[in-house]
Amino acid sequence: MKELKKRWGIESNFQLTIIFIVFAITGSASAWLSKPFCYWLGISKEDLGLWFTPIRLILIFPLYQVLLVLIGFLFGQFKFFWGFEKKMLKRMGLGFLFKK
Repeated sequence: MKELKKRWGIESNFQLTIIFIVFAITGSASAWLSKPFCYWLGISKEDLGLWFTPIRLILIFPLYQVLLVLIGFLFGQFKFFWGFEKKMLKRMGLGFLFKK
């Protein structure tokens, strides 16, 4: 755990625990919300067959990113998760979204 805390710039075990809780809640919430989100978009397993799961995962990804920052904010960890998001999106080649 020391290496993870050092890598993420975290000083306390309490903050690390909160961060793990935020990741868990966000993952569960995005999985739970994916069904009504796909329904709202008119995407069904009957229409897409084997492509339903990959398309659903692609659609859930932006929802997960938004939820991660929002739930992180609610738990008082906005700074950590905003930095985490920016770093991840830069690695994905989307760093231009954060340039002024």
